[in-house]
Amino acid sequence: MVDLQGQYARLASDIDPAIQQVLRDADFIQGGAVRRLEAALAERYEVKHVIGCANGTDALQLAFMALNLPAGSEVITPAFSYAALTEVLLLMGLKPVFVDVDPGTFLMDVSQVESLITANTRAIAPVHLYGQMVSMEPLRALAQKHHLFVVEDAAQAIGSQYCTPNEHGFAGTMGHIGTTSFFPSKNLGCFGDGGALFTNDDDLAARLRSMANHGQTVKYQHDLLGLNSRLDTLQAAVVLAKLNHLGDFERRRRAVAHRYDEGLLGLSGVEVPQRTVDSSHVFHQYTLKCENQTMRDALKLALAEQGIPSMIYYPIPLHWQTAYKQVVSLPISEDLCGRVLSLPICSELDEEQQEHIIKNIRNFTQKSQ
Repeated sequence: MVDLQGQYARLASDIDPAIQQVLRDADFIQGGAVRRLEAALAERYEVKHVIGCANGTDALQLAFMALNLPAGSEVITPAFSYAALTEVLLLMGLKPVFVDVDPGTFLMDVSQVESLITANTRAIAPVHLYGQMVSMEPLRALAQKHHLFVVEDAAQAIGSQYCTPNEHGFAGTMGHIGTTSFFPSKNLGCFGDGGALFTNDDDLAARLRSMANHGQTVKYQHDLLGLNSRLDTLQAAVVLAKLNHLGDFERRRRAVAHRYDEGLLGLSGVEVPQRTVDSSHVFHQYTLKCENQTMRDALKLALAEQGIPSMIYYPIPLHWQTAYKQVVSLPISEDLCGRVLSLPICSELDEEQQEHIIKNIRNFTQKSQ
Protein backbone atom coordinates (compact mmCIF):
# COMPACT_ATOMS: atom_id res chain seq x y z
CA MET A 1 0.00 0.00 0.00
CA VAL A 2 2.95 2.34 0.64
CA ASP A 3 6.26 2.14 -1.27
CA LEU A 4 8.64 2.79 1.62
CA GLN A 5 11.62 1.47 -0.31
CA GLY A 6 10.92 3.83 -3.20
CA GLN A 7 10.46 6.76 -0.83
CA TYR A 8 13.74 6.02 0.93
CA ALA A 9 15.60 5.76 -2.38
CA ARG A 10 14.28 9.18 -3.40
CA LEU A 11 15.11 10.83 -0.05
CA ALA A 12 18.28 8.95 0.92
CA SER A 13 20.50 11.95 0.29
CA ASP A 14 18.65 13.78 3.08
CA ILE A 15 17.98 10.89 5.43
CA ASP A 16 21.39 9.19 5.47
CA PRO A 17 23.39 12.24 6.64
CA ALA A 18 20.80 12.90 9.38
CA ILE A 19 21.17 9.34 10.70
CA GLN A 20 24.97 9.46 10.40
CA GLN A 21 25.08 12.67 12.43
CA VAL A 22 23.23 11.03 15.32
CA LEU A 23 25.60 8.05 15.15
CA ARG A 24 28.67 10.29 15.13
CA ASP A 25 27.37 12.29 18.07
CA ALA A 26 26.17 9.17 19.95
CA ASP A 27 23.20 11.42 20.71
CA PHE A 28 20.68 8.61 21.14
CA ILE A 29 18.40 9.56 24.05
CA GLN A 30 16.62 12.92 24.05
CA GLY A 31 19.14 14.16 21.52
CA GLY A 32 19.23 17.37 19.56
CA ALA A 33 17.16 16.02 16.66
CA VAL A 34 14.22 15.45 19.02
CA ARG A 35 14.18 19.06 20.17
CA ARG A 36 14.69 20.37 16.61
CA LEU A 37 11.80 18.25 15.37
CA GLU A 38 9.53 19.43 18.20
CA ALA A 39 10.38 23.06 17.42
CA ALA A 40 9.89 22.58 13.67
CA LEU A 41 6.48 20.94 14.14
CA ALA A 42 5.38 23.64 16.58
CA GLU A 43 6.29 26.37 14.09
CA ARG A 44 4.77 24.59 11.11
CA TYR A 45 1.47 23.83 12.81
CA GLU A 46 1.18 27.03 14.86
CA VAL A 47 1.00 25.32 18.25
CA LYS A 48 2.90 26.29 21.41
CA HIS A 49 4.14 22.88 22.50
CA VAL A 50 5.10 19.64 20.76
CA ILE A 51 6.27 16.72 22.89
CA GLY A 52 7.83 13.70 21.22
CA CYS A 53 7.05 10.21 22.52
CA ALA A 54 7.65 6.58 21.65
CA ASN A 55 4.57 5.91 19.50
CA GLY A 56 1.05 7.07 18.70
CA THR A 57 -0.62 4.79 21.24
CA ASP A 58 1.63 6.12 23.98
CA ALA A 59 0.68 9.62 22.86
CA LEU A 60 -2.97 8.80 23.51
CA GLN A 61 -2.19 7.24 26.88
CA LEU A 62 -0.07 10.21 27.94
CA ALA A 63 -2.85 12.59 26.90
CA PHE A 64 -5.39 10.93 29.18
CA MET A 65 -2.86 10.49 31.97
CA ALA A 66 -2.20 14.23 31.88
CA LEU A 67 -5.92 15.00 32.08
CA ASN A 68 -6.16 12.81 35.21
CA LEU A 69 -9.84 11.97 34.75
CA PRO A 70 -11.68 10.11 37.54
CA ALA A 71 -12.02 6.36 37.13
CA GLY A 72 -15.15 5.48 35.17
CA SER A 73 -15.25 8.80 33.32
CA GLU A 74 -16.95 8.58 29.94
CA VAL A 75 -15.18 9.60 26.74
CA ILE A 76 -17.16 9.94 23.51
CA THR A 77 -15.30 8.53 20.50
CA PRO A 78 -16.17 6.89 17.14
CA ALA A 79 -16.56 3.14 16.75
CA PHE A 80 -15.41 3.26 13.12
CA SER A 81 -11.70 3.62 13.81
CA TYR A 82 -8.52 1.79 14.77
CA ALA A 83 -8.48 0.24 18.24
CA ALA A 84 -5.66 2.21 19.88
CA LEU A 85 -7.75 4.99 21.42
CA THR A 86 -10.40 2.65 22.83
CA GLU A 87 -7.69 0.31 24.11
CA VAL A 88 -6.05 3.17 26.01
CA LEU A 89 -9.34 4.31 27.56
CA LEU A 90 -10.12 0.86 28.90
CA LEU A 91 -6.59 0.30 30.18
CA MET A 92 -6.91 3.53 32.14
CA GLY A 93 -10.26 2.63 33.70
CA LEU A 94 -12.23 5.02 31.51
CA LYS A 95 -15.39 4.21 29.57
CA PRO A 96 -15.55 4.68 25.80
CA VAL A 97 -18.97 5.85 24.65
CA PHE A 98 -19.23 5.07 20.96
CA VAL A 99 -20.77 7.52 18.51
CA ASP A 100 -21.67 6.80 14.90
CA VAL A 101 -20.03 8.42 11.89
CA ASP A 102 -21.15 10.32 8.82
CA PRO A 103 -21.88 7.91 5.93
CA GLY A 104 -20.14 10.11 3.37
CA THR A 105 -16.99 11.32 5.10
CA PHE A 106 -16.67 8.43 7.61
CA LEU A 107 -15.88 10.99 10.34
CA MET A 108 -17.47 11.33 13.79
CA ASP A 109 -21.03 12.62 13.40
CA VAL A 110 -20.85 15.66 15.67
CA SER A 111 -24.63 16.12 15.51
CA GLN A 112 -25.04 12.91 17.56
CA VAL A 113 -22.55 13.76 20.29
CA GLU A 114 -24.68 15.91 22.59
CA SER A 115 -27.31 13.19 23.01
CA LEU A 116 -24.57 10.93 24.45
CA ILE A 117 -23.34 13.39 27.08
CA THR A 118 -24.14 12.40 30.67
CA ALA A 119 -23.11 13.57 34.11
CA ASN A 120 -20.11 11.21 33.82
CA THR A 121 -18.84 12.51 30.47
CA ARG A 122 -15.45 14.17 30.77
CA ALA A 123 -14.03 14.27 27.25
CA ILE A 124 -14.65 13.94 23.52
CA ALA A 125 -12.01 12.18 21.43
CA PRO A 126 -12.49 12.77 17.69
CA VAL A 127 -10.46 10.75 15.18
CA HIS A 128 -9.39 12.61 12.02
CA LEU A 129 -9.80 9.61 9.75
CA TYR A 130 -8.14 8.89 6.38
CA GLY A 131 -6.64 12.39 6.10
CA GLN A 132 -9.35 14.93 6.83
CA MET A 133 -10.67 16.53 10.00
CA VAL A 134 -13.80 16.16 12.07
CA SER A 135 -15.92 19.32 12.15
CA MET A 136 -14.08 21.00 15.00
CA GLU A 137 -15.99 24.28 15.29
CA PRO A 138 -19.29 22.79 16.51
CA LEU A 139 -17.43 20.10 18.46
CA ARG A 140 -15.38 22.68 20.37
CA ALA A 141 -18.51 24.73 21.05
CA LEU A 142 -20.21 21.61 22.43
CA ALA A 143 -17.20 20.79 24.60
CA GLN A 144 -17.10 24.32 25.97
CA LYS A 145 -20.83 24.28 26.70
CA HIS A 146 -20.53 21.07 28.74
CA HIS A 147 -17.04 21.75 30.19
CA LEU A 148 -15.43 18.78 28.44
CA PHE A 149 -11.87 18.12 27.32
CA VAL A 150 -11.14 17.48 23.63
CA VAL A 151 -8.37 15.02 22.72
CA GLU A 152 -7.72 14.76 18.97
CA ASP A 153 -6.34 11.62 17.36
CA ALA A 154 -4.59 13.12 14.33
CA ALA A 155 -2.43 10.11 13.44
CA GLN A 156 -3.94 9.88 9.95
CA ALA A 157 -4.26 13.58 9.21
CA ILE A 158 -1.04 15.43 10.05
CA GLY A 159 -1.00 18.60 7.95
CA SER A 160 -4.73 18.72 7.33
CA GLN A 161 -6.13 22.23 7.86
CA TYR A 162 -9.50 23.18 9.28
CA CYS A 163 -10.76 26.45 7.84
CA THR A 164 -14.10 28.21 8.24
CA PRO A 165 -14.89 31.94 8.45
CA ASN A 166 -14.53 31.71 12.26
CA GLU A 167 -11.95 28.99 12.87
CA HIS A 168 -8.57 27.90 11.53
CA GLY A 169 -6.21 25.25 12.80
CA PHE A 170 -4.26 22.15 11.94
CA ALA A 171 -5.15 18.57 12.83
CA GLY A 172 -4.15 17.90 16.42
CA THR A 173 -3.88 21.55 17.47
CA MET A 174 -7.50 22.55 18.04
CA GLY A 175 -8.34 20.50 21.13
CA HIS A 176 -6.83 20.56 24.59
CA ILE A 177 -4.35 17.88 23.45
CA GLY A 178 -3.67 16.38 20.03
CA THR A 179 -1.79 13.19 19.25
CA THR A 180 -0.06 11.83 16.19
CA SER A 181 1.94 8.80 15.09
CA PHE A 182 5.11 8.51 13.01
CA PHE A 183 4.46 4.85 12.16
CA PRO A 184 6.29 4.14 8.87
CA SER A 185 3.15 4.05 6.70
CA LYS A 186 1.86 7.41 7.94
CA ASN A 187 2.15 10.49 5.72
CA LEU A 188 5.05 11.61 7.93
CA GLY A 189 6.60 8.35 9.05
CA CYS A 190 9.86 7.25 10.66
CA PHE A 191 11.74 3.95 10.33
CA GLY A 192 10.14 2.33 13.37
CA ASP A 193 7.81 3.61 16.07
CA GLY A 194 7.41 7.24 17.07
CA GLY A 195 4.75 9.74 18.07
CA ALA A 196 4.08 13.23 19.37
CA LEU A 197 1.60 15.33 21.30
CA PHE A 198 0.43 18.89 20.61
CA THR A 199 -0.99 21.39 23.08
CA ASN A 200 -1.31 25.13 23.64
CA ASP A 201 -1.68 24.65 27.40
CA ASP A 202 1.55 25.32 29.32
CA ASP A 203 0.57 23.22 32.33
CA LEU A 204 -0.51 20.25 30.23
CA ALA A 205 2.70 20.51 28.20
CA ALA A 206 4.82 20.36 31.35
CA ARG A 207 2.90 17.33 32.61
CA LEU A 208 3.13 15.54 29.26
CA ARG A 209 6.87 16.13 28.90
CA SER A 210 7.49 14.89 32.44
CA MET A 211 5.18 11.88 32.12
CA ALA A 212 6.87 10.77 28.89
CA ASN A 213 10.16 10.59 30.81
CA HIS A 214 9.24 8.55 33.90
CA GLY A 215 7.49 11.51 35.53
CA GLN A 216 10.77 13.37 35.96
CA THR A 217 11.35 17.11 35.71
CA VAL A 218 14.77 16.81 37.34
CA LYS A 219 16.79 13.61 36.88
CA TYR A 220 16.01 11.06 39.62
CA GLN A 221 13.22 13.27 40.97
CA HIS A 222 9.85 11.70 40.11
CA ASP A 223 6.95 14.04 40.81
CA LEU A 224 4.41 12.29 38.59
CA LEU A 225 3.60 8.73 37.62
CA GLY A 226 4.99 8.43 34.11
CA LEU A 227 6.14 6.15 31.31
CA ASN A 228 9.35 5.42 29.47
CA SER A 229 8.05 6.92 26.24
CA ARG A 230 10.82 9.08 24.81
CA LEU A 231 11.02 9.66 21.05
CA ASP A 232 14.19 7.93 19.84
CA THR A 233 16.72 10.43 18.43
CA LEU A 234 17.38 8.33 15.31
CA GLN A 235 13.67 8.27 14.53
CA ALA A 236 13.40 12.01 15.17
CA ALA A 237 16.25 12.60 12.71
CA VAL A 238 14.40 10.60 10.04
CA VAL A 239 11.13 12.47 10.61
CA LEU A 240 12.94 15.82 10.61
CA ALA A 241 14.56 14.99 7.26
CA LYS A 242 11.19 13.95 5.83
CA LEU A 243 9.40 17.01 7.22
CA ASN A 244 11.00 19.18 4.54
CA HIS A 245 9.27 16.99 1.94
CA LEU A 246 5.87 16.75 3.59
CA GLY A 247 4.34 19.45 1.40
CA ASP A 248 5.49 17.49 -1.66
CA PHE A 249 4.06 14.27 -0.18
CA GLU A 250 0.70 16.02 0.23
CA ARG A 251 0.72 17.37 -3.35
CA ARG A 252 1.58 13.97 -4.76
CA ARG A 253 -1.12 12.22 -2.72
CA ARG A 254 -3.73 14.76 -3.80
CA ALA A 255 -2.71 14.24 -7.43
CA VAL A 256 -3.17 10.49 -7.02
CA ALA A 257 -6.58 11.06 -5.41
CA HIS A 258 -7.58 13.37 -8.27
CA ARG A 259 -6.63 10.75 -10.87
CA TYR A 260 -8.61 8.11 -8.98
CA ASP A 261 -11.60 10.47 -8.90
CA GLU A 262 -11.40 11.05 -12.65
CA GLY A 263 -11.05 7.35 -13.41
CA LEU A 264 -13.63 5.97 -10.97
CA LEU A 265 -16.31 8.64 -10.58
CA GLY A 266 -19.69 7.39 -11.74
CA LEU A 267 -18.77 3.71 -11.88
CA SER A 268 -21.63 1.41 -10.94
CA GLY A 269 -21.35 0.05 -7.41
CA VAL A 270 -18.50 2.22 -6.09
CA GLU A 271 -18.42 5.68 -4.55
CA VAL A 272 -15.27 7.79 -4.46
CA PRO A 273 -14.31 9.48 -1.16
CA GLN A 274 -16.39 12.48 -0.10
CA ARG A 275 -14.50 15.57 1.04
CA THR A 276 -15.62 17.68 3.96
CA VAL A 277 -16.46 21.32 3.35
CA ASP A 278 -14.31 22.71 6.18
CA SER A 279 -11.10 20.65 6.10
CA SER A 280 -8.35 19.98 3.60
CA HIS A 281 -7.64 16.33 2.79
CA VAL A 282 -4.08 14.94 2.97
CA PHE A 283 -5.16 11.44 1.83
CA HIS A 284 -3.57 9.06 4.25
CA GLN A 285 -6.02 6.65 2.63
CA TYR A 286 -8.15 6.75 -0.51
CA THR A 287 -11.20 4.75 0.51
CA LEU A 288 -13.99 3.60 -1.78
CA LYS A 289 -17.46 2.73 -0.56
CA CYS A 290 -18.76 -0.30 -2.41
CA GLU A 291 -22.40 -1.23 -3.01
CA ASN A 292 -22.32 -4.10 -0.51
CA GLN A 293 -19.95 -6.50 1.23
CA THR A 294 -20.23 -9.18 -1.43
CA MET A 295 -19.10 -6.76 -4.10
CA ARG A 296 -16.36 -5.28 -1.91
CA ASP A 297 -14.88 -8.68 -1.12
CA ALA A 298 -15.06 -9.75 -4.76
CA LEU A 299 -13.35 -6.54 -5.89
CA LYS A 300 -10.59 -7.01 -3.32
CA LEU A 301 -10.01 -10.56 -4.57
CA ALA A 302 -10.03 -9.46 -8.22
CA LEU A 303 -7.43 -6.79 -7.52
CA ALA A 304 -5.26 -9.23 -5.58
CA GLU A 305 -5.31 -11.62 -8.55
CA GLN A 306 -3.76 -8.83 -10.61
CA GLY A 307 -1.10 -8.14 -7.97
CA ILE A 308 -2.84 -4.99 -6.71
CA PRO A 309 -2.94 -4.57 -2.92
CA SER A 310 -5.95 -3.14 -1.12
CA MET A 311 -6.97 -2.96 2.52
CA ILE A 312 -10.14 -2.84 4.60
CA TYR A 313 -9.92 -0.05 7.18
CA TYR A 314 -11.80 -1.30 9.25
CA PRO A 315 -13.51 -4.71 8.94
CA ILE A 316 -15.12 -4.80 12.41
CA PRO A 317 -16.58 -1.83 14.32
CA LEU A 318 -15.11 -1.38 17.76
CA HIS A 319 -18.35 -2.11 19.62
CA TRP A 320 -18.39 -5.57 17.98
CA GLN A 321 -14.79 -6.39 18.93
CA THR A 322 -14.49 -9.06 21.64
CA ALA A 323 -12.19 -6.90 23.77
CA TYR A 324 -14.40 -3.78 23.63
CA LYS A 325 -17.87 -5.20 23.08
CA GLN A 326 -20.88 -2.99 23.82
CA VAL A 327 -24.54 -3.57 23.03
CA VAL A 328 -25.25 -0.40 21.08
CA SER A 329 -26.65 0.25 17.63
CA LEU A 330 -24.37 2.17 15.28
CA PRO A 331 -25.83 1.38 11.87
CA ILE A 332 -23.52 3.56 9.77
CA SER A 333 -20.34 2.17 11.33
CA GLU A 334 -21.65 -1.37 11.02
CA ASP A 335 -22.57 -0.82 7.37
CA LEU A 336 -19.28 0.82 6.42
CA CYS A 337 -17.22 -2.05 7.80
CA GLY A 338 -18.83 -4.24 5.15
CA ARG A 339 -18.37 -1.78 2.29
CA VAL A 340 -15.12 0.20 2.52
CA LEU A 341 -11.99 -0.62 0.54
CA SER A 342 -8.80 1.45 0.54
CA LEU A 343 -6.66 1.61 -2.60
CA PRO A 344 -2.90 2.18 -2.84
CA ILE A 345 -2.08 5.86 -2.40
CA CYS A 346 1.40 7.15 -1.73
CA SER A 347 3.80 9.74 -3.05
CA GLU A 348 5.67 7.10 -5.09
CA LEU A 349 2.64 5.76 -7.01
CA ASP A 350 3.24 6.70 -10.65
CA GLU A 351 0.58 7.29 -13.32
CA GLU A 352 1.21 3.99 -15.09
CA GLN A 353 0.73 2.00 -11.90
CA GLN A 354 -2.39 3.97 -11.07
CA GLU A 355 -3.88 3.52 -14.52
CA HIS A 356 -3.40 -0.23 -14.09
CA ILE A 357 -5.39 -0.08 -10.84
CA ILE A 358 -8.15 2.06 -12.35
CA LYS A 359 -8.39 -0.15 -15.43
CA ASN A 360 -8.86 -3.27 -13.32
CA ILE A 361 -11.55 -1.65 -11.18
CA ARG A 362 -13.41 -0.46 -14.27
CA ASN A 363 -13.16 -3.93 -15.82
CA PHE A 364 -14.50 -5.49 -12.63
CA THR A 365 -17.50 -3.16 -12.39
CA GLN A 366 -18.36 -3.68 -16.06
CA LYS A 367 -18.30 -7.45 -15.66
CA SER A 368 -20.43 -7.18 -12.52
CA GLN A 369 -23.28 -5.35 -14.23
